[in-house]
Amino acid sequence: MDKKALFNKLVQFTTSVHRVTYELTKDAKSDSISQVQYNILEYIAVSQPVTPSEISDCQHLSMPNTSRELRKLSEKRLIEKINDTEDRRKQSIRLSSDGEIMMKEAFATIESRFLLRIQNASKEDLEDMERAIETLQKKLFHP
Repeated sequence: MDKKALFNKLVQFTTSVHRVTYELTKDAKSDSISQVQYNILEYIAVSQPVTPSEISDCQHLSMPNTSRELRKLSEKRLIEKINDTEDRRKQSIRLSSDGEIMMKEAFATIESRFLLRIQNASKEDLEDMERAIETLQKKLFHP
């Protein structure tokens, strides 16, 4: 296959992923946090524990902005900071119990929208989707 054509399909695919992600997650977050804070919490929820620099890299935020948002999330008692026992300069971040509850509620909303979206899919369609996701994860996203 022509790699240029494959790249163009990837661009179309990622655009579709962004659109569907927006549709699934629209208004799923609590009004008590900003969209940036929600994005950080979502990343922590699926990757915890994480370091501030991992959050900064993944969310495309500067370290000062990341630190500010983490401070706000900590003040809202949605995250916990864990100090490294060997190197006190290092910290890991995880969701607090309140953060876990908030993200479970958000994920429940997203899941219900996802289930509506695939409600008419056949068993074969679902199997195809699962295989496609697994293949993309294995060969493209985590090579």
